[in-house]
Amino acid sequence: MLLTVNQLTKTYGAITVLSEISFIVNAQDRIGIVGPNGVGKSTLFRLLTHSEDADQGSITFAPGVEYGYLPQATPDFYGRTIDELIKEAVGNLYQLQERMQQLESAMSQATEDQLPALLEEYSEVSTRFQERGGYELDYKIDFVLSGLHIDYLPRDRDVHTLSGGEKERIGLAILLLSSPDILLLDEPTNHLDFASMAWLESYLAAYRGALLTVSHDRQFLNRAVNQIFEIDEHKHQLKVYSGNYDAYVQAREAERAKWEEEYERQQEEIKALRKRIREARLRASRTHFGPARDNDKFARYSHEQSAQRTSASKLHMAEALLQRIEADPIPKPPELLQGNWQFNGEPMQSQVVLNFSHVSKQFGTRSLFRDLQLTIAPRARILLTGPNGAGKTTLCKLLMGLEQPDEGQIYRAPGVRIGYLSQEPALDPQKTVIETYRYDQVGYEGEFVGRLIGYGLFRLEDMPKKVSQLSQGQQRKLEIACLVARQPNVLLLDEPTNYISLDILETFEAAILNFPGPVLAISHDRWFIERFGGQIWELRDEQLQQLDSADYLQAAWLDAV
Repeated sequence: MLLTVNQLTKTYGAITVLSEISFIVNAQDRIGIVGPNGVGKSTLFRLLTHSEDADQGSITFAPGVEYGYLPQATPDFYGRTIDELIKEAVGNLYQLQERMQQLESAMSQATEDQLPALLEEYSEVSTRFQERGGYELDYKIDFVLSGLHIDYLPRDRDVHTLSGGEKERIGLAILLLSSPDILLLDEPTNHLDFASMAWLESYLAAYRGALLTVSHDRQFLNRAVNQIFEIDEHKHQLKVYSGNYDAYVQAREAERAKWEEEYERQQEEIKALRKRIREARLRASRTHFGPARDNDKFARYSHEQSAQRTSASKLHMAEALLQRIEADPIPKPPELLQGNWQFNGEPMQSQVVLNFSHVSKQFGTRSLFRDLQLTIAPRARILLTGPNGAGKTTLCKLLMGLEQPDEGQIYRAPGVRIGYLSQEPALDPQKTVIETYRYDQVGYEGEFVGRLIGYGLFRLEDMPKKVSQLSQGQQRKLEIACLVARQPNVLLLDEPTNYISLDILETFEAAILNFPGPVLAISHDRWFIERFGGQIWELRDEQLQQLDSADYLQAAWLDAV
């Protein structure tokens, strides 16, 4: 048993995020944590790592257990080189190695009475050193960097000079190299390509420690975990499901169907009991026997008393049964908060919506692309792929006019309204949810509140919250709402499924697929790519090349096997 969590509760003011959470983590456990955005998944990680304090409950790690945490937002590591971070990550192995040497020296001089204790400690330390790859340290470093496709980076390079995706990979590599007993990974696949995700899944399958991960990647959850921890958005409690994500979905749907069926059956029973009670009371008030002959008065009285006793008994039984049910009724299944929106932008009439003509771009001495040619038609579906740092995000910024090319021309058809979703949420943290949504729109606040609630992304109580109070997933949902409100006719989406919880992901994907105008998307989400369709363009070695879609998808799934 590596970790025990008992009755953990966390509130922010009047808002309960986690309520009496309890669970146990053993070695080799592979746990996926799911739930709607803002339900407390990242909060749970912060509590486990003591970044925040719980209001009540306990978190107990077994003696000597070490954990490693990868947050959603990787630190900049300002002023640190890759090599410095690697040496720091494997420092615990150096410490174990040093302790082994100390014990070896002590055993060579130990008395017969001292030797057994030294041998026992040496066995424990050497076993931990071996299990964490201490005897193959150089190979392990090369293996991890190569598996995450960052072995091309010079070890003496400052990490803060890397691209966002490269920083994410370095952060993950450093954590894996530290070989903790428990891995806590918050959205680890956000910046991984197919090959890197397949490698990570394989690596985690062979990992000797335990894994707890928050992820929106359905395929990753299917391949990497054997348990699902669901945090309920209404009770704020945790429920454990065996199996991978698909098994969880099936079990969850079966539970929901059974709950709805039992609730409806009980409601029908309550209606029937209330009807019986009303009818029994009505009969009791109307009980009357007509005039009787003098010699039949006693029989008539006896029959009347018997009927009244029977009616009263039935009434009492029905009232008692109704009282028992209403004292502890089956709660009504809460309505699921699901996305309910579509993009309403008018389709473009121009045959050429956007065009790159001989475009070149570089930053300092680093050239991203040269002599680039690209035409986007009115109904185009383009998936832009390529290694991290190749310039995919820069290409989107050029199309929007946020960056200017060093050479060449960029054409935008008249009337183009580009809707852009950046790789990371980028909202004003001091504005409220409703202030952010209604910005640059004309109308009454009540109208905007109703529309935002109607999307199925937020509830009424969320409206006055500041952006800084939202999780990254909730911020992503707010960006989606703002994107829909602007009614764009062109979509540029940079990793659009990042941070979006699984409860609304399929609705968002459907809205993109039904969008009437052109869509250019950057994504490594395997499920999204398979459904997206369209052309595949790869940006690599300063050039843009169209790939065969069927071959690309087949290779992607082969990498994942």
